[in-house]
Amino acid sequence: MQRKLIGLFAISLVILFMLVNCTKSGEEKAEAMTTEEALTEARKLAREFILTDGHIDVPYRLREFMEDISVATKVGDFDYPRAKEGGLNVPFMSIYIPAKYQEKGGGKAVADSLIDLVVGFTQKYPAKFALATSVADVLEQFKRGVISLAMGMENGAGIEDDLKNLEYFYQRGIRYITLTHSKNNLICDSSYDKERRWNGLSPFGEKVVQEMNRLGIMVDISHVSDSTFYDVLRISKAPVIASHSSCRYFTPEWERNMSDEMIKALAEKGGVININFGSAFLRKEYQGSWAKAMQEIEEHLNANNIPKGSEEAALYYQQYRMEHRKGTVADVADHIDHVVQLVGVDHVGLGSDFDGVLALPKGLEDVSKYPNLIAELLKRGYSEADIEKICGGNMLRVWAEVERVAKELQGKEMP
Repeated sequence: MQRKLIGLFAISLVILFMLVNCTKSGEEKAEAMTTEEALTEARKLAREFILTDGHIDVPYRLREFMEDISVATKVGDFDYPRAKEGGLNVPFMSIYIPAKYQEKGGGKAVADSLIDLVVGFTQKYPAKFALATSVADVLEQFKRGVISLAMGMENGAGIEDDLKNLEYFYQRGIRYITLTHSKNNLICDSSYDKERRWNGLSPFGEKVVQEMNRLGIMVDISHVSDSTFYDVLRISKAPVIASHSSCRYFTPEWERNMSDEMIKALAEKGGVININFGSAFLRKEYQGSWAKAMQEIEEHLNANNIPKGSEEAALYYQQYRMEHRKGTVADVADHIDHVVQLVGVDHVGLGSDFDGVLALPKGLEDVSKYPNLIAELLKRGYSEADIEKICGGNMLRVWAEVERVAKELQGKEMP
């Protein structure tokens, strides 16, 4: 009996040694990997995995200065060649409606004009772009090597005061709605608005969330107040997303980012936070005055008689942005690390806010640069399976679950 116990003890020690050694070798492999080796592997993974980005502001950028994104553009963060270089497969095109349209009206018309723009690219360049309105579309188009243009409406002001407009926009291809933007609207309170009109969702907003669940439109809680966030979680029958938010842990007291408690609640509901690359979202010390920057740009344009909306104005804005970069790829990876430590790897993704933020970190200036972030994650010891989830697997899982809940609410069976 004693000999048997000694034998079992010895076997246990061997197994423990092997487990520790395997873990250690994995860590050592990550630490030993050079930057160039990590980048080579990252480029390979970016081609193999479906890479989604929860929020890219191309449509509104093109509304202000039109370019052909099927070829290399002079300005901006997104075009087809750079997207292919970076491995981007599913950019969620932001159908952005400025807050002023809630008050003066016309939000629906603005949304329609931007949707028309996105659809137009898929019609004009079908070998490069295709509209994606389902996870099935994404999977099929990935196999064909076509970039899937999914659409999310940034600011529910486009719904105006009519729930029927939700189905209208669903039919037009909208697959998530950011409930508000910089001001309170008819749906809910904004994180940026000092007034708390509804203290969360309005009665109309509660109906909006329920109808979005029924239709299969993801509820996006980026930009909303904390009280709105908790109201959404209470009402929504499907997991929700933060399309382009980061961790408040690094930007204390800034409500636009999510607190640890909110991230935990989001994860418990099965949701995902897509990390924003904007410098202001990454660290408190990177935050500055957007208003001051816009004033400086406007003063330069006026002093040099440069018309707004001109190519020269767009080029100057691009130059200004490059000169005011703050932070590094490591800062974005820190936010991913923080979410993973809080709730695990299943609840974090990418939501760059390309073309929507003034400053970006060095190494993540445009859509060609995703491999730099993947390389950083590899060097930190993330597995290929983890990286696949972060790059797009988590976002697609939530989208698929929203589709499933919608079918259930409609009394239909999934194929």
